[in-house]
Amino acid sequence: MKNLSVLGSTGSIGINVLNIVRQFPDRFQILGLAAGRNVKLFSDQILEFKPKLISVIDEGHAEQLLTMLPSEFADRIVWGNEGNVAVAALDGVEMTICAVVGAAGLLPTIGAIEAGKDIGLANKETLVVAGRLVMQKVRDNRVRLLPIDSEHSAIFQALEAGRREDVSQLILTASGGPFLHTPTEDLLKVTCDEALNHPNWSMGKKISIDSATMMNKGLEVIEAHWLFGMEPQSIRVAVHPQSIVHSLVEYQDGSVLAQLGIPDMKIPIAYALSYPERIALGLKPLNLWQCSDLEFYEPDFTRFPALRLAFEALERGGTSSAVLNAANEVAVAAFLDMRISFPQISTIVEQTMSSLENGQDLDLAGLIEADGEARKLAESLIPK
Repeated sequence: MKNLSVLGSTGSIGINVLNIVRQFPDRFQILGLAAGRNVKLFSDQILEFKPKLISVIDEGHAEQLLTMLPSEFADRIVWGNEGNVAVAALDGVEMTICAVVGAAGLLPTIGAIEAGKDIGLANKETLVVAGRLVMQKVRDNRVRLLPIDSEHSAIFQALEAGRREDVSQLILTASGGPFLHTPTEDLLKVTCDEALNHPNWSMGKKISIDSATMMNKGLEVIEAHWLFGMEPQSIRVAVHPQSIVHSLVEYQDGSVLAQLGIPDMKIPIAYALSYPERIALGLKPLNLWQCSDLEFYEPDFTRFPALRLAFEALERGGTSSAVLNAANEVAVAAFLDMRISFPQISTIVEQTMSSLENGQDLDLAGLIEADGEARKLAESLIPK
């Protein structure tokens, strides 16, 4: 029996994690749950799994949640960053699943690592903002950090076939999102609903917009750099609209190993939860005879400037990736609020990156400061 804490339990990844726990109650048990504002769904999850500790975004939502639960849960509710850290580092937990959205996942992930918990990471922003620090803490505390993103899980699996020193490059695949073939001049007119309509995956709003701009893939490039110790020039992106090949690893002898599968997030989630075992999920198997039209394209940096900006941030190092991520979170929120157009997301990120001095990424306080400065500047660039 493996004891789990799940951060972001009401999001798409968190819901899938709990589905797997339901499917394998003899293998997994929930000790801690953390969520944001969706207290209705969260209360249902709490009543079902009866965790020892639960956290919500703030005290107001904690009070609302308490009215929906029996009195026995009154002393189990915490909130805010401190609450998330407490759930992440809860005694008895063996693995913490970080599936919260954005840079909010950084502090609880660090808290879990310092408490000696293995990490199932579905929050790429943790490594985008503070990859050097986080990976050093993973080594210092001798814990395992297992990727849950489908692309990084695919690379992790393909790397099992050879020695790391024999790897020549990593190739992350990207669906291209809903606007892969949309004329560039028409991107100015796209709506939120159109941007949220991903062709292959069912995801939350923020990650769906990131997929549409391909910032999501840019963040994954930065994450792959820290996870697998590959230099930026050895990480490539291939646009693959069918989302069947989830990523590839090329070795120096010319061999290219790919991980294929149906586009279902339960596969990489289950692999992280059960590693090094594989468990039978009962999913529909991949039908290779229906995969005769797999396509691969070079990414278009003109159509998707966000991907270019992510590579530039990774090359610069320092606080550039933290600034990139913070500005993007602000810009995506503004687009979802219909305050800016779709192309302005990348424009605001680029202007923020070019306006702030690049600092060092050697301490957490400096990274948090850079994050705050970037958010403030990005917000000032949004038309009132």
